[in-house]
Parts: sequence; structure tokens; C-alpha cells
Amino acid sequence: MQQNYVFIIDTNKQQLNPVTPKQARRLLEKGKAAVYRMYPFTLILKTAIDNPVIRPLTLKLDPGSKFTGIALLDGENVIWAADLEHRGYQIKVALLSRRQLRSSRRNRKTRHRKPRFDNRKRKDNWLPPSLEHRILTTETWVKRLVCYVPISELWIEKVKFDMALMQNPVRSGVEYQQGELKGYQVREYLLEKWSRECTYCSKKDVPLQIEHILPKSKGGSNRISNLCLACEKCNQKKGNKLVEEFLKKKPDLLKKIKSKTKKPLLDAAAVNATRNKLVTVLSSLLPTKTATGAQTKYNRTRLNLKKQHWIDAACVGDINNIKLLTNQPLKIKCNGHGTRQMCRTDKYGFPARYVPRFKFVKGFQTGDIVKAVVTTGKKVGEYIGRIATRSTGSFNISTRERLVQGISHKHCKTIHRKDGYSYAF
Repeated sequence: MQQNYVFIIDTNKQQLNPVTPKQARRLLEKGKAAVYRMYPFTLILKTAIDNPVIRPLTLKLDPGSKFTGIALLDGENVIWAADLEHRGYQIKVALLSRRQLRSSRRNRKTRHRKPRFDNRKRKDNWLPPSLEHRILTTETWVKRLVCYVPISELWIEKVKFDMALMQNPVRSGVEYQQGELKGYQVREYLLEKWSRECTYCSKKDVPLQIEHILPKSKGGSNRISNLCLACEKCNQKKGNKLVEEFLKKKPDLLKKIKSKTKKPLLDAAAVNATRNKLVTVLSSLLPTKTATGAQTKYNRTRLNLKKQHWIDAACVGDINNIKLLTNQPLKIKCNGHGTRQMCRTDKYGFPARYVPRFKFVKGFQTGDIVKAVVTTGKKVGEYIGRIATRSTGSFNISTRERLVQGISHKHCKTIHRKDGYSYAF
């Protein structure tokens, strides 16, 4: 399996061109370098490099509502890639919960207080926290990569979904009837909504046709909520039958389809709301160029590449050919830094337990990735994972296989400090 290239800096923290995993291993074995950071994996040389030969690299982004694809290219070679998973919906749920608890408390404690909701004034270009988070996390990772890699330019896909066209694909008007991308936005949205598979038989990697759930001959419309994707065999087999009749022997599938048809255009709206501000923010960091979603798909289809977030990122912009020197992208998931609540509450908003005032215990905090080597006792072994600290100095370690409890801090060595993200390959 081809791995990401390894970032490398000299002793003065000057960015150098990434090296292959084999070269990185040799530098570590010979003692010429040490591990500077685990995620993204970065080495630091023990000497300074005077006048290094630097090949400027290109960073490409494919921003989305739930995931952002990141690809780093050396010419036509994709040498590093990552999928960044956002937590916008988690933030929305957390804010809703907080609002409900505060509203309940106000009603109980200060029923007669004058309302102050109109006293606040939002800043210009204000975005909800769940959307602002997508911009901030993307900006954070661009800044992080700039520290370790010599990047000369940034390409970003600046897609715009036509919401009116999605709601009514047969909308009249010259711009909808004669454009080269007529119908493209609807099909792209359906591909994302139905996971690029047949709605009725779940087949993938087959030609898919746009299908009316409620047939037009029986009053069905062209609204996006009445459209799905089906392979040719299922489309012909269903014909103009009602979906209830066609799936009468598959009640679970029928229930799933009906619930999915009501799915709103939240993802498309999130991308539309953040696209301009994201480009503005990133332009202040690097020379930035934009490209369209149609061009990305054309490049990926022409080069016969799979549909993945990081591959879409690599296909952004003007390219003739790309070579994937890695096929193991870094999976980055946003977890946040916890909560500032002084005490945890139950579902009714009443205090359930209190939180320790101090986060650090013996130099560690919950969420750090550590390596523990235990040589004596009942728990002899080597454990790598995230820790949950205890004031006694006896920690719990969550490894990939299991939870190990009661490991002393004396056996632990920090590999990666908690930074609000979790990582995997």
C-alpha cells in the first residue's frame, strides 16, 4: 500500500521537500533526524540546510458540507492527501441543546425579566457557528501545511448549487434551457443524495438513470424530492408502478426511500453559504485560484479515477494528467476541544456531576495520544492510544482493540498532544 510522503524541516524549521517513507526511515535509523510531529507525520533534521533546492508544491482543496478533500501535488504527482471530516451538525445539535437548557432556566428563574434578544448586533458577513467551523478548520489545516511544506499556490473548487433548479428542474428561461451544464446540478445532487448507487437494488459502478418515485403518469412532479437514481433494469421493471406496489415485498427499503426523499437541501445550502468567505480567507494565506465542480468531474472521469474526496481535490483546476503516488489518505476528524461547562447535566438540565477544575494531571490531559510500556504487574505490554486522565495518576488508555484501565503515568510517553482532531488511515 502506497503511503503519504513524509514532511521534513531542518533544525531552523525551514520547509524542505517531502521525502518518501523509505528515505524517512533511513534518516531515523542513521540518527540524522527525529520525529517532530505525528499528524501530519513530520521529521526535523538535526542540522541546518544552507540554500536547499526547493520544488514549489501545489495544494488543492475540494470543500464540502461534511468532508473537505485535501491533496498536495508535486507537479503531476499526488504525494500527500487527507480527508477532513467536519463537525458542523454536531455543533448545531450542541447549540440547540444549550438554547433549550437556557430557555428552560430563564422560564423558571426570571420569568418577568424584559427580553433582550434585540440588543445584539451581528457582524457583517456573519455565519452560523456550524458553518463558520467549516471555514476555520480548513484555514487551520492550510496554515498547518504551510508550516511544513513549501507551497507556492492553492487551488480550490468554488462550486455553486442552483437551488431553484434543484427544486424545479423544468424551470423555463433561456439560461436553464441552453446552457452547456443544463441538468448537471440536479444529477450531481442526486448522485450525492443516493450515494451513487441504484435506489432499488443498491448496485454501484453501473450507469444510473434519473427515476421518478411517483410516476409522472400518476401525478408525479419533477421536484428534487420526487427524483432518485435507478439502474436500467430496475427502471424498466418499475415502469409506471407506484413505489408502494413495486416494493411491497421490501417494506424496510420502502421506509428508507420515503424517509430519504424528505431530506432537505442542507448540504448544498452549506456549501453555497461558505464558498465565497472560504476563498477570501484562504487568499490571504496563499495565491489562490478557483475552479468549477464541472471541471473537477470532467478531469476525474477523463482520467478514470474513483470518486473520493481527496481524489476530487487532486482533480481540481487545469490538469493534463496526475499520478497517485499515495492511495492511503490521512483521515482527519474534527472532535473539538471539549466543553467549558462547570458541571455536566442530565437530559432535564439538572446537575449530574462536576468537572475537575484542572485539565492537566502529571503533565498529561485527556485526549493525548501516548505510548505506555508496562514491564511488570498484571498488565505487562505495550499500549498506544488516547488517554483519559485521573487525578490519582492512574490513566485509562483507549487502543484500537480495547480499553486498558489503570495504567500509571510513569509508564506513559506522549506521542501527540490533544489538538481537537482524531486521526486514522
